[in-house]
Amino acid sequence: MAEFDETFDWVVVGSGAGSMSSALLMKQAGKSVVILEKAEWVGGTTCKSGGVMWIPANRFMDPGEDSVEKGVEYLNAVVEDAPDAPGTSPERRRTYVVEARKMLDFIVDQGVALERGSNFWPDYYDEKPGGVKTSRTVTALPFDKKELGKEWAPKLRKGFLEVPVKLDDGMKLPFMKHSWAIKKIFLKTAVAVVAGKLTGKHWVTAGAALQGRMLKAVLDKKAAKIRVNSPVNEVIIEDGKAVGVVTVKNGKPWRIAANLGVLVNAGGFAQNQAMRDKYMPGTRAEWSNGIETDNGDMHVELERKGAALGQMDQFVGCQTTTAPGWEDDYVKPATQSTTGKPHAIQVDQSGVRYMNEGGSYEEFCENMVVRDRTVPAIPSWAIMDQQYMDNYAVAGKGTAKKNMAKWLESGWMRRGDSVEALAEAIKVPPTTLRNTLDRWNGFVRKGKDEDFHRGERAYDNWLGDPFFKDGPNACMGTIEKGPFYAIPVVPGDVGTYGGVVCDSQSRVLKADGTPIQGLYACGVSTASPMGKVYPGAGASVGPSMTFGWIAAKHAAGMGNQF
Repeated sequence: MAEFDETFDWVVVGSGAGSMSSALLMKQAGKSVVILEKAEWVGGTTCKSGGVMWIPANRFMDPGEDSVEKGVEYLNAVVEDAPDAPGTSPERRRTYVVEARKMLDFIVDQGVALERGSNFWPDYYDEKPGGVKTSRTVTALPFDKKELGKEWAPKLRKGFLEVPVKLDDGMKLPFMKHSWAIKKIFLKTAVAVVAGKLTGKHWVTAGAALQGRMLKAVLDKKAAKIRVNSPVNEVIIEDGKAVGVVTVKNGKPWRIAANLGVLVNAGGFAQNQAMRDKYMPGTRAEWSNGIETDNGDMHVELERKGAALGQMDQFVGCQTTTAPGWEDDYVKPATQSTTGKPHAIQVDQSGVRYMNEGGSYEEFCENMVVRDRTVPAIPSWAIMDQQYMDNYAVAGKGTAKKNMAKWLESGWMRRGDSVEALAEAIKVPPTTLRNTLDRWNGFVRKGKDEDFHRGERAYDNWLGDPFFKDGPNACMGTIEKGPFYAIPVVPGDVGTYGGVVCDSQSRVLKADGTPIQGLYACGVSTASPMGKVYPGAGASVGPSMTFGWIAAKHAAGMGNQF
């Protein structure tokens, strides 16, 4: 029998969104909770992300716009049940759709200010049965982290967008020159930034706003003790049951007992190159937006304790590029907004276009990795012309007018006065690249991408330019006006997507399919309940919050109360 230094009802490893939702539920049940975070900041990868939750039939949608059955139909249409996707099942998908909206209602009732992400943020496969072309997304309102007080405000992990603007509005700002309404958003944001500095506010939005609001709710309600710099090295199993953990306190091992159970929400293994080489060769840790502590230590520990791992070859891709300064960027420069715009496509190192440049970033990067097994495609090349340069920013690095000279000098961007000259600059066969562009331009003029159907989904067009009028849709434009340009694209990510296999109650399963009693997991510590697909914006954060909440309900015996 293990001896312990301290006892709580519920011990949580990691401080992501699912950790907070579980703590709030346990508080409702009258249970004691400790959250152990190995980093010096609270919030996990959720803080650095968009903080979006994908929740069908949620409270912010219009009556009749969606339903549980429609959400289940959509997931069943896009997610494949297969032996190599043990994290998903019809039961687990239905559980998510049914419980996610309940979790959302509970969180809002705890005082966490949320809203619909946008009235037009389509599902990534909106053409499938049950797909929604409006939006199932939920986001947090901007948050002043000073509300956390002097002790906790510095402990909230930095977000990627620390200004007082709603995430949805922030995504509109690149089109400011086309719309007075968007200009007003910019001016309103600028005024709020200045006012915030004058009044001592520190605004954050997106994932940091979500986690800031969740953290404040936990602190206000005294729902948990939260400890940073507290890595967990071991889950203690006795007689087949998780009974506690070994952490670190004051530099020494500290054993904490868990009366009801242990929840692992410790992130993935995005920064562990050895694990990436083993499970997803061809990807690199330096291309990832995963946080510095995302090293898979709990994947290793739980497997050592008998847990089954699944879907370990999966990652939430986020195509990126090695633009000048990328090594030091807090968030790596993304190219989804580049290749998804008119006047841009992507080719492999043979000069051939090989996929729809719109759509899901997860599928985009998976296509790159798969293509590279037969034709060199890492890096691939985003191809653009002067029409693109005259109208759009490049990979979040600004406009060509201001930056072209340094881009070309660095060698990151390549330019050619003709298609053939560009081909020589990027070392692809000139005839192949010319044929690829001629074929693309023909599709644009016909109004149909006969190879990969770009523009046929609402989401493809959402990624494009809503003000574009010179093509058949918002995302297809010719590439024919020289000079021509190229930048390299690699399969970056926002985190890994595989881990321990869990059941519909979030219990960690052994290889034989039986649960390890008292051991629960959520977030990207698990094999995703979405299998090998990313069905819509927020398909990581939504399940993390929901299955963390479900785990607490099960452990506390409150399953029938919500």
